[in-house]
Amino acid sequence: MDLSSIFKVVSAQLTDQKTVLNEADEYNHDHGDNMVQIFNLIQNAVSKKSDEPVVNQLTYASQVVKKESQSGSAKLLAQGLADAALNFSDKDLQPDTLGLLVQSLLNVKQEEAPKKEQGDLLGSLLSGLAGKKEAEAAESEPKLGVDELMRAGLAYFQAKQDGSSDVEALIGALLAASPMGQSKHRSMSGSLIANAILGFAKAGNK
Repeated sequence: MDLSSIFKVVSAQLTDQKTVLNEADEYNHDHGDNMVQIFNLIQNAVSKKSDEPVVNQLTYASQVVKKESQSGSAKLLAQGLADAALNFSDKDLQPDTLGLLVQSLLNVKQEEAPKKEQGDLLGSLLSGLAGKKEAEAAESEPKLGVDELMRAGLAYFQAKQDGSSDVEALIGALLAASPMGQSKHRSMSGSLIANAILGFAKAGNK
């Protein structure tokens, strides 16, 4: 498993939905174009550092996106990549840690001094999709603040009541706690990113 393969899948998903994302962008009508460009930059960046640790790949990709793309979405993703680098400083890239990559890219922040119970729900959900035991998930995933957890939890349970699958409900919960969930077009691209990576995680865990 490597970042280049993961981001190649994400780029393909975004390219496939580029026109739809452009249409959803009521302001500049170019969100799809921007997202494809950004993830092409990310994929190329991690490919260049493929022989280095994941932390270095993510850090370099963050620097490239920050330098090469000036859109609001690029700034969010550059920060997300930087957060991912920090979060993977003591973790390996495995099927059961890809949920953490999604959480980081979507800018779902953790507290500096979290309380254990505040992050158990979403951490367990993320890891559960990749097959990690709930008890392990609660200990290893980053913890959300109270406000973020409340929004995420409510979004998750509402989605489940509406008949959404576990994956759809989880992604809705993540976007509820993410700045990318605050606009229609970014919410759509965030969902595509999460679906692509979590799908990669599920496939890798079979």
